[in-house]
Amino acid sequence: MQIAAEGVEEGVAAGPAPAPALTPEIFSGLAAAEAPWRALEATPGAVMTPYQRFDWVAACAPLLPAGAQPRPVLLRDSAGRPVALLPLFKHREAGIRVARVIGGRHANFHMPLFSGPEAMALPADAYARALRRAGAEAGLDVIHLPDQPRLWNGVANPLAAGSPSPSDAYGLVLEADPDAVLKRVLSGDARRKLRQKEKWLIAAHGPVAHRVAADVAEGEEILSAYLAQKAVRFAKEGIRDPFADPAARDFLAAAHRAGALELHALRTEGGRILATFVGAVDAMRFSGMLTSFDPDPALARFSPGDLLLQALIRDQCLRGRAALDLGVGEARYKASVCDETIALVDAVIPVSLRGRAYGAAAEAGARLKRRIKRDPRLWALVGRVRKAMARTA
Repeated sequence: MQIAAEGVEEGVAAGPAPAPALTPEIFSGLAAAEAPWRALEATPGAVMTPYQRFDWVAACAPLLPAGAQPRPVLLRDSAGRPVALLPLFKHREAGIRVARVIGGRHANFHMPLFSGPEAMALPADAYARALRRAGAEAGLDVIHLPDQPRLWNGVANPLAAGSPSPSDAYGLVLEADPDAVLKRVLSGDARRKLRQKEKWLIAAHGPVAHRVAADVAEGEEILSAYLAQKAVRFAKEGIRDPFADPAARDFLAAAHRAGALELHALRTEGGRILATFVGAVDAMRFSGMLTSFDPDPALARFSPGDLLLQALIRDQCLRGRAALDLGVGEARYKASVCDETIALVDAVIPVSLRGRAYGAAAEAGARLKRRIKRDPRLWALVGRVRKAMARTA
């Protein structure tokens, strides 16, 4: 459901609204917001996803659609203290003035950056009122915030009011002992099979190693492997390659240079990259964005993607991160290691009557997508149509 509109424009009668508990500050662009944004990130106890770090958003901003205008919004309490920040951008879509979180499909989560759990404990209505006020000041019809986690680090998200998103996300709580984590999520038989596959892989191709890109040059090498491997997979499945655009490739390189992305690879001594994993990161979490594996059928029996994922989990535990997630959408490799379902919500905050109409349509579309994805027959049909379209393209 939509977050109810108060005092919407275009002649709709409304009673006097209570004074907002939070006051919005709208910035003219990312540069204007950088100082308070970085300060909020550095606040002890700040709650955020890696996709709302300034460095990640700044790297992704060049991918905004033509005509879009970054409009970050900082919400302050009555004492003027920063409470939450939303990295929004404004864009006209079919005549509707819409605000979204910068990141789009490249970001798995679009949650605000909160100053701490106490900020998340404020009433949802306080956030809705402040954001409607910000929307009116910015000339918006609606603020659309899909993929809001209901809970993040065990704390309820006050913006997670709306219809369930088409898909959920999948995560894993980490601990200092990687073997304990792997024993928790993988059966003894599954671990034995992976050890055997690694032995077979080494026998066939020589020693292999898990690598985390240590510099720009190694990062470019891993990204090149990812892009080449994934292009083959996209073409086979009839999916448009989102990284065919050079600007999208530049985003990944820029985010890695800024330290907002980690690039992992499983590679042979000879330098052949067998699998890759790319994740957005902060101090406590690795959030999986992209993964690929060498399409050579002769490698499939060694499951290089699964071997890399096991190595990635071990690496993150040893480096002290508390959580790992593998992003939005259902996949076998996610189910094999994740023990947490991250329920997501599509939140819509209408500012005008046009925004209400937009919200109703967005919710209907999300419900339809969720139904299709949850029905194996319908989802299989989508896959067949994609492949047929790819063959005729």
